[in-house]
Amino acid sequence: MTLLRIVYASGIELRTDEAYYWTWSKEASLSFLDHPPMIAWLIRFGTAIFGDTVLGVRFGGIVAMLVTQLLLADIVRRLTHDARAIMFAVLMPEAALYYGLLMAKVAPDVAMIPFAVAMMWSLVRLVQSGNGRWWLAAGLFAGLSMLSKFTAIMFAPAVAAFLLVPDWRWRWLRSPYPYLAVLIAIAAFSPVLIWNAQYDWASFRFQGVRATANYGISLRTIGDYIGLQFGLVGFVMLPVVLTGLVLTAWRGYRTREPVAILLSTAVLVPFLYFFFKSLTLRVGDTWPMFMWPVGFAAAAINLVMLSRENRSARLIRSSLFWVKTAVASGIAFVVIVFLYYVAAPWNLLGKIDPIGAEAGYEQVAARAQAALDETGATWIATTDYRTYAMMRWLFRGRVPVIELNERGRFQDFADPGMDRIKGHAGIYVGREPDNRSSLWENIPAKREQLGQVERRWRGLVMDTYVLEKLTGWTPELSPPKDSPLFHWKVLAGEFGAKLARLLLPTPGGGGSIARSASGVG
Repeated sequence: MTLLRIVYASGIELRTDEAYYWTWSKEASLSFLDHPPMIAWLIRFGTAIFGDTVLGVRFGGIVAMLVTQLLLADIVRRLTHDARAIMFAVLMPEAALYYGLLMAKVAPDVAMIPFAVAMMWSLVRLVQSGNGRWWLAAGLFAGLSMLSKFTAIMFAPAVAAFLLVPDWRWRWLRSPYPYLAVLIAIAAFSPVLIWNAQYDWASFRFQGVRATANYGISLRTIGDYIGLQFGLVGFVMLPVVLTGLVLTAWRGYRTREPVAILLSTAVLVPFLYFFFKSLTLRVGDTWPMFMWPVGFAAAAINLVMLSRENRSARLIRSSLFWVKTAVASGIAFVVIVFLYYVAAPWNLLGKIDPIGAEAGYEQVAARAQAALDETGATWIATTDYRTYAMMRWLFRGRVPVIELNERGRFQDFADPGMDRIKGHAGIYVGREPDNRSSLWENIPAKREQLGQVERRWRGLVMDTYVLEKLTGWTPELSPPKDSPLFHWKVLAGEFGAKLARLLLPTPGGGGSIARSASGVG
């Protein structure tokens, strides 16, 4: 399965958010508007080995999957000493599309997962050894999780319950170790705090929109969320894991057993929180990705605990059957999806295909290069971060690329090459109808139409782009904060769930699939 992910990572062109994160890896910024910097460092690790290739960009995700599986295996080994449970802990992620294939798609969630699981592993070691220094390791991994993605904070209720519910609470509340762990976590997270202090707490304001957004109750967004979990965790795997988590929670809180409390709360609280948010907001496809590996460990451990609690033989046989079915059917589904994208020539999903919807930018870049050659222009302009990211990725520094608007995204970025931009003509590359946006009222450049180019995938037109020659104006890298060219888009309502609507029709009818969550998710 690791070889399968390597082939996938090497054979599928980068998606727009992956290219966007790759641009981050070329900057020396402490943090970024959308996310903390760990994803940029992970990509820099891979490209240092394999260069600026698709495998180089995605290699960190392949390593993250292996590290996650080893940690899950060791957690289950320490708690059960059961070889079959360990095997299930390793195979369950392989059988979930989220991890068996999509861990090869770099995202902040992929960077966070091994650190989050390492935090859980450290707390398991704490329970088994009684050595308070494991709090310090847990604090370090918690800080590194937060340095990967802000949603790591959703593990805080699980750690709080782990500390306060068991009978040992007074021992640790009187100990310095938990408090030192918090300080270590803050220190590890400090690059984000320093960057935000310098830039008006931009990341927290940006993400706060999603935390507080409310668009009214919608059955469609609920269906998106539930369907997404079935599709990406598994139609059989999701009920198996949730059942194991509920039994683990009942066992843990009834007996005040620390690890059972930790593992079950770490998944059930975020799962229920996202369900609550899905009542009014479309939950992004990667948002819940961080929580399920802990659920796999809990489900594997639960199989052993059923036997040790002398549950009925029928229940034990049934549980084992469904876990085996979930693993077998899940791996088969992952392999089928892999073959569809790597080996099949067809487009079965049309414009709603999550990979095809972001493929074909090479055609746009080739037409842009031709326009540069024809006009003598020296730089490329865009008005959306997706096109910006793909042009930077495909031109690899040969031509300066700048997004004219949303300059708040690029605070602390290096000079893109203003010596090649100032006083020179540029080529605007934009998706229709962005070329007719009111934004152009704030850009006094002279515009000359050069034509159009279609972005195609497997014979189907996915999007149409316009090309224009820009003259008589030099873009401003740092416009005033009240300028329309500085503001970033509020995207809380844009998140879709292509796969959710594809695999599970949403309540209220309708099978169309909205644009999926992208890099800002």
